[in-house]
Amino acid sequence: MAYKRPHLKKLGEIVRAHGSGRPDLALLARELGAVVHRHSLALADELDALRRAERFERWRLGAHRGEGAEVLIMVWPPNHATPVHDHAGLWGLEMALYGALSVENWQRGPDGSLRAGGRQWLGPGDACWFEDAASGLHRCRNLSRQACALSLHVYGGRLEHYLAYAPTPQAAWRTRRQRARVIGQLA
Repeated sequence: MAYKRPHLKKLGEIVRAHGSGRPDLALLARELGAVVHRHSLALADELDALRRAERFERWRLGAHRGEGAEVLIMVWPPNHATPVHDHAGLWGLEMALYGALSVENWQRGPDGSLRAGGRQWLGPGDACWFEDAASGLHRCRNLSRQACALSLHVYGGRLEHYLAYAPTPQAAWRTRRQRARVIGQLA
């Protein structure tokens, strides 16, 4: 029997081929991006049911095995934005699969304050990555006001919790620990 989602399977195989340590994220992005660029319409078809979702969702791609990388597909409803958040000290790579995302990087000052840094725009096959907790602070948003966006996320371990940051009237930032809920698993 043929695999129902061969292009998604290929993305998972590429991540696993990079081993359980810290991969060369630029090389990983290039290899994943080549598949997405070459097969963007087929991937959109394979993920058609997710493109109709009405809320933000995380789906695990394949089984997470121990300390290796975790691979998630995220569903972004129209104009959905995350709060400024971190990734619990994990390294990570984020790539648009369908639609377009804005990734706004944030930096922590010596006094603990946060300030916006640069911004990246990701279309299908475009990626950004972070190597540590200091470079992984950001906010993401689906740029479309009418259509869902889908993205691939690879993390250097299981993302179970993260910190979300919100400004307060006193110009300080409130921190809240959030659980990274995964809806289900895509084979």
